[in-house]
Amino acid sequence: MARLDALREVFLPQAVIVKTCGGEPEVYAVNSFIAPRQALLSGGRLTGFSEWELTGRTEVFGDIAQHFCSYAKEGVQDGVPFTGRGMKTLQFVRTSAGWRISAAAWDDERDGLVVEPPAAG
Repeated sequence: MARLDALREVFLPQAVIVKTCGGEPEVYAVNSFIAPRQALLSGGRLTGFSEWELTGRTEVFGDIAQHFCSYAKEGVQDGVPFTGRGMKTLQFVRTSAGWRISAAAWDDERDGLVVEPPAAG
């Protein structure tokens, strides 16, 4: 659970995290976002979880930045394997302690909403 504890350090204490995924947006503070995930992982209901970026871009201006990316994930929850993909947006601000996330939001693929593969360059 050290990774989840370290996650708190990359967010501003007042950061806003939003999950959309086709329903009403679920808005979290940092601790209300981390707590249920920590319970899932430590309780054994979620195993083998992994998430990784597929493509992304970052733009920086002075002390602000944004990152927009596609991602994939997989794991086993309650004994049932799953996979998924989606898009995330992260906003950052530079502080005296370094870059911190000020806001994050994500949406997952579902019927009628598919992450398109990157165009061949």
